Amino acid sequence: MRPRLPRCTIQFLLYIHGNDPDAQDGLMVQINSSVGGERRLDVSLLFHLHPPYPLCPPAISVSSSSLSRTQCQDIRQKLLGQAAALPPEPMVHRLVERLQECVEVTEMCEEVKEEEEEEKWTAVLSLDHIRSRTRYVGQLQRWSLQLQLTGRLFLGCCILVILLGARPSIKEFCRLLKTVKVDVDSSGRKCKERMMKVLIESPSSPSAGHGLQGFVVKSYKSLPELSAAFQELNMTEIYQQILPSLSG
Repeated sequence: MRPRLPRCTIQFLLYIHGNDPDAQDGLMVQINSSVGGERRLDVSLLFHLHPPYPLCPPAISVSSSSLSRTQCQDIRQKLLGQAAALPPEPMVHRLVERLQECVEVTEMCEEVKEEEEEEKWTAVLSLDHIRSRTRYVGQLQRWSLQLQLTGRLFLGCCILVILLGARPSIKEFCRLLKTVKVDVDSSGRKCKERMMKVLIESPSSPSAGHGLQGFVVKSYKSLPELSAAFQELNMTEIYQQILPSLSG
């Protein structure tokens, strides 16, 4: 069974070359639709049917007061792809039918993105060295503040960074570490953290990171002392998972 056409109004505007050499001949069809799931979204489609239509697909514009510009562009690209795949016959009606599906897919992707941003993740990073401590630590603290992450820097036989927050923010933190000069090398020249490793990255348990606020620097002298620090943060399981990397 073919999908129902979304509730819509249609306007036809005929464009013909006049004295304007930049004008384009053809028919402009504007369709104002109400689509979506539980919440109805107003979406306006503008089809430019060039004279060779339907031998060539129409140009398509998408606008909406209910969706972002990025979402409108995403829907437009989906409709253009659908138009290119259809046989060379009148297709406006079929593209309007596909609008409902395109909007639902775009909304679903947006919901997944929002859920990912809202869900807290935990990551443990391993750093190779910190020579310019004041410079390096200061940069890590600024990034954690800007990206709304809480964290802890452990200084000892292994240099570890615990990060807690939105997954996209953690990924951005890691990207900055590898692309910004945060330390100095053995010759005293500014360098990037190219040797950083992500030891673990996973959704946070409700109790993980209990008491973790801001970005705190803590020194330790032995692995048992480091283990106790993880236990204090309710991250014993995470410590057990990264222990083989520390022992190696």
